[in-house]
Amino acid sequence: MPSSLTIRRLGRRPYLPVWRAMQAFTGARDSHTPDELWLVEHDPVFTLGLGGRQEHVVAPGDIPVLRCDRGGQVTYHGPGQLVAYILLDLRRRGLGVKRLVHDTEAALIRLLASYGIQAARRPGAPGVYVEGAKIAALGYRVRRGCCYHGLSLNVAMDLEPFGRIHPCGYPDLAVTQLTALGGPGNLARVGDDLARELASGWESITMEASDPDIPALQDPPDET
Repeated sequence: MPSSLTIRRLGRRPYLPVWRAMQAFTGARDSHTPDELWLVEHDPVFTLGLGGRQEHVVAPGDIPVLRCDRGGQVTYHGPGQLVAYILLDLRRRGLGVKRLVHDTEAALIRLLASYGIQAARRPGAPGVYVEGAKIAALGYRVRRGCCYHGLSLNVAMDLEPFGRIHPCGYPDLAVTQLTALGGPGNLARVGDDLARELASGWESITMEASDPDIPALQDPPDET
């Protein structure tokens, strides 16, 4: 059974081409394709998941709203937030969706503990919370036994746009971020630390600075 993981740092990107690239990667992969982890920072965007309701986007203003195919409801992505896209062959790894979500939350909780921040799960509301405030969101899509999408972790960002939505469908949900809790604000450092937690269990890990060889990411479509 292949047990190799490729980690890619994609820098700052618009949401749409990265989403299309995830779909293309998942659609093209076979039983020999290594799993991948993409670390990225997005331009400002609200995304509505499969369970998202338009009324949870209260006042988007000049920030675009995109409906996507991940699980979950509405969230915000923007500069200063670390997004990790986790592209796994679940059948090969013997993982179900519940275990995938549990393991993702566990990696985030370990990461935050390494910064001296005590975080926890919240029953019925996937993600990671610190004293009731959400610091990390997650949502996946599974296709052909493989998952894509992943998690977002608030690091050092402007949290104001979260006030324009009902985050994850909750009107009064508080949000927080690493720097507000005394954690590091450097996305590269946090990305390395998160990758280390998420990569636990793979026999071979390859770090790549280059893009995956996918036209959707190499030649982003016009979003206008």
